[in-house]
Formats: sequence, structure tokens, C-alpha cells
Amino acid sequence: MQFLDFEQPIADLLGKIIELKRLSSNHSIDINTEVDRLERKANQLTQSIFHKLNCWQIVQLARHPLRPHSSDYIKELFTDFDEIHGDRVYGDDSALIAGMGSLDGLSVLILAQEKGRDTNEKIKRNFGMMHPEGYRKAKRLALLAEKFKLPIITLIDTPGAYPGIGAESRGQSEAIAQNLKLFSSLKVPVISVIIGEGCSGGALGIGVNDSLLMMQYSYFATISPEGCATILFKSAAKAAEAAQFMGITAEILLQHGIIDEIVAEPLGGAHRDYAQAAQLLKSALLKQLDYLRSFPINEMVERRYQKILSKGSHGTLS
Repeated sequence: MQFLDFEQPIADLLGKIIELKRLSSNHSIDINTEVDRLERKANQLTQSIFHKLNCWQIVQLARHPLRPHSSDYIKELFTDFDEIHGDRVYGDDSALIAGMGSLDGLSVLILAQEKGRDTNEKIKRNFGMMHPEGYRKAKRLALLAEKFKLPIITLIDTPGAYPGIGAESRGQSEAIAQNLKLFSSLKVPVISVIIGEGCSGGALGIGVNDSLLMMQYSYFATISPEGCATILFKSAAKAAEAAQFMGITAEILLQHGIIDEIVAEPLGGAHRDYAQAAQLLKSALLKQLDYLRSFPINEMVERRYQKILSKGSHGTLS
């Protein structure tokens, strides 16, 4: 495991446990009682630390190098997944994994932002920052899902849409705007899950929905804390201070009615147990799908529209 700065006391304790086990294997010493005591202490310490995380610490967890990515959740959650490529206009965008799959026997469309794990894959996936062709691929497949009456599940994990000259020249803002328009009126259930970072229009381009879920240690913001700090304080070094007053964590956003549900993570974060994290997400998705499918289509679309209109009534988060 890789530990963040605020997890160092946990790392130290786990290091003692590993050392004890090593000594036991080398010298046939029975240290089971002591190991059990230290493991209980480590568990209690983890619970104590994670019970009082601040906003910046949650941002760090959302960016954890070992945190499950969309590709990991797709493997754990969906069967018979068939990826579909291309926007039929320019090309394919590897920052968006898109395709049909089955969730507990129910056929769905999956639109999932992917950052990549190693250096080569990060470059291929453009660090999860989508180009216009990615948003147009999402639009094309969303219309296909509507045609075949398939629910749509979007997994959001991006620092933002790609701001490069090429993306802008190919109509980045227009592509996102078209998706905002389309997804607000799709006649199928749409569920979005922020699994890590959910920043700016890059997230909203596949994030207009009937139900918005956030993993417990993810964040959702108009801009990154570093970007906010640069604008307000003229220094990205004050990102932690900016994160604290931006109101970007799942708990705060649930209180303000911005999201619909927090998906609990394994103790210590989703990176500690991929399978358990996926199972917790699966339960939340199935619950939301059952709920949304209970509405007549026209009522569901009107409910989504009113939900979008209500967002401006929440005022400033603090």
C-alpha cells in the first residue's frame, strides 16, 4: 500500500506488524496475540483518522495513485462488456471507455472516464481529460441507448475537459453543451457516479442525470482546489485552504441537495479493497435503478428537468 501523509501513524503501526511476522517466521516465535492486538489497534486508529478527514485530505484520497479507476469498476461490476469506439466524425477518444454491458442481468450503457495507471496508459488516456470526440462518442451512444431503452451509467473521474488548442478548435465547448442538452431530455434512466475527481464541464459533459452518486472519498467541483487557489490567492500552494471552503466533498454536497447518495467505501478508502468497493457501488446502483424504473418515462424526464432547475436555489456552499 501507499500511504498519504496523514496516514503515517497507520503506516508505522502496520510496519511493526509486518516486522513481527517476519521475526516469527525466522525464529518460530509465537506472536499471534501481539499481532492481533496491534491489528485491532491499527483498525481503531484508521477509523479514528478517517472519521475526521478534512476536505483537502479527501481530495488527496480521490487522487490516490492506487484508487480504483473506471476500468477496474467495469471489470468488477459488469459482465459481457463490449466496448464501442469512435464518434463517427473525427475519431476515438481513449479518455472515455464506452460500451454495453450487463449489471446483475440488466443491460446498460456504460460511459466511463479513464485516467490510466502507468505512464504509457496515462498518455493514451490523456489523464482522463476528454476531447470533443469523447463527448460526441458519449452523445452517439446515449442516443443508441435511448433507442433500445437501455439505462445509462456514467463513471466520472476527471480533472476537467482537455483545454488544448486542438480540442478547442474541434469544438470542445460546443460538444459539452450538446451533451448537456441531450442528457437533460433522454428518455432512459441516467445514473452518474463520481468515483474520484469530478471537475468542471469535463465532468458535466457526461454528468447530467436522474441520480448523482459520489464515492465517499471523491470530490465534485467547478474547478480544482489548485485552480481556485491560483485565482483567489495567486498561489496554487494554498490549495488545501481553498478546498476547505469550496464545499466539494460528498458529505457537504449531500447536505445541500447537490447529490443524491454517498456510496460508502472500505475502511481506509476504496484502494484498500477493490472488490468490496465495487460491491458497495453495485448495491447503490441497483437500488437507484429500481427506484428510477418505477417512474413513467415522461414523469422521470420532467423530474430530471426540475432537478436541474432547482440547483441554483442552493446558494453559496460553505
